[in-house]
Amino acid sequence: MADYMLCCESTADMTHEHFEQRNIPYVCFHYEIDGTTYMDDLYQSTTPDAFFTRLKNGAQAKTSQVSTGDYVEFWEPFLKEGKDVLHVTLSSGISGTYNSACLAAESLSERYPERTIRVIDSLAASSGYGLLVDYMADHRDEGMSLEELSAWAEEHKLDVNHWFFVSDLDCLKRGGRVSATSALIATALKICPVMNVDYQGKLIPREKIRTKKKAIVQLAQKCIEHIQDGANYTGKCYMSQSACLEDAQEVARLIGEQVPALKDNIQIFSIGTVIGSHTGPGTVALFFMGDKRVD
Repeated sequence: MADYMLCCESTADMTHEHFEQRNIPYVCFHYEIDGTTYMDDLYQSTTPDAFFTRLKNGAQAKTSQVSTGDYVEFWEPFLKEGKDVLHVTLSSGISGTYNSACLAAESLSERYPERTIRVIDSLAASSGYGLLVDYMADHRDEGMSLEELSAWAEEHKLDVNHWFFVSDLDCLKRGGRVSATSALIATALKICPVMNVDYQGKLIPREKIRTKKKAIVQLAQKCIEHIQDGANYTGKCYMSQSACLEDAQEVARLIGEQVPALKDNIQIFSIGTVIGSHTGPGTVALFFMGDKRVD
């Protein structure tokens, strides 16, 4: 067993059971709806249907990131047990948690100078972030040291491709990520923006696709174009979706037709409450190891 703890945040958007089975503790973000604050606990205290129904009905959602104090409280028990810590954060391109984690690591290093606390900026989000952490858990279990695994993560994190489309722009509009005018026009023209995450870990609009049906086809095509080894790919492929499981299943089916190892072998998760507060319902996201992100 490794002499360090590999851990992450709830915004890696996989299930509580998955992280528990892989021995990956996670620290929780929080979100607020209509003045009440909740923990982003990977749907242990609510369900995806209940959460996204509230958003569909017009509920206002806001999110708060993990604070420096939260990290200190989360890591200290591991340090007291004599374990080092390797923590992977949500992308610094969309959240300030990486900086908060670094401050917490500096503070705890002064109190536990004999311990190592290493923080990795995933430059990833949602189940793409989860995909990176899951690969890291594989290498941990194979015997990689903390230093070796840190180096592997830094070398390979930009290989994690993120492609997604949004079919309901209401939450993006309310969050200020698209203007009210742009959202109105896009809705009227049935435009589904196709986006990805760039080398800085930021969300970048790439294409404006007319109709969700065409966006589904385009998402599968992006996988075929960018996945490592093309049709011979045998790695992991994850998806996340917000109240549109059938759309995600159709993307998975199209990919499986061209990548044999992925036929009926793509794991689909629900987008979590924090990421989902910004994307809203109707988002399908696809994650795989592929071309290194360079723009």
